[in-house]
Amino acid sequence: MPGGTLAACDMMRGVTAPKSQKPLPGKRNSLRIVGGGWRGRRVHFPDSQGLRPTPDRVRETLFNWLQFSVAGARCLDLFAGSGALGLEALSRAAREVVFVDEAPAVAQSLRGELERLGGTARGQVHQTTAARYLGTRGEPFDMIFLDPPFGQDALAEPIALIDAGGWIKPGGWVYLERERQAGAPILPAAWDLVKSKSAGEVGYHLARVRSRLER
Repeated sequence: MPGGTLAACDMMRGVTAPKSQKPLPGKRNSLRIVGGGWRGRRVHFPDSQGLRPTPDRVRETLFNWLQFSVAGARCLDLFAGSGALGLEALSRAAREVVFVDEAPAVAQSLRGELERLGGTARGQVHQTTAARYLGTRGEPFDMIFLDPPFGQDALAEPIALIDAGGWIKPGGWVYLERERQAGAPILPAAWDLVKSKSAGEVGYHLARVRSRLER
């Protein structure tokens, strides 16, 4: 079981803000689910500090990479924002997705979208910071989505806390998104970088945690 204390908050100084960037032009407050049972459904999110959902093209590529791993998986969308990644996973038959975001309006919106889509039985929303969530105890995940705010070099600390706290199962997958120019993140010794691509200003990467037999 993962462990930790609220001292973990001190490690997360740069990663507790809601995921945000410049507002998108046009349909900046909605996105389209690109695959699965909810394919084509639009999801709406509040105009809260300009949320920046993962683009359709990036999500499509990511879930092509994960196509044989999502069904039945327990997932964490740690910096949920619009919920684009977690909702895409639920659409593709994930067993459960836990959404974490500190903004009250964002958390309320995510709960509303889950209800509208019929996903409340498989989706949980926690209105808290990433630091506080990772400072609790809970069941480890099969898959974790990490898309923290751009411009804060904010991947290193949550990666370290996830690894140290046992939040990802051996053999599990971790998606990491950051600025393209920042390159691939530094990973723990037991994590292997499997895929790495970019689209516009976004660099996105997929890591797999080795099973115990592979270590």
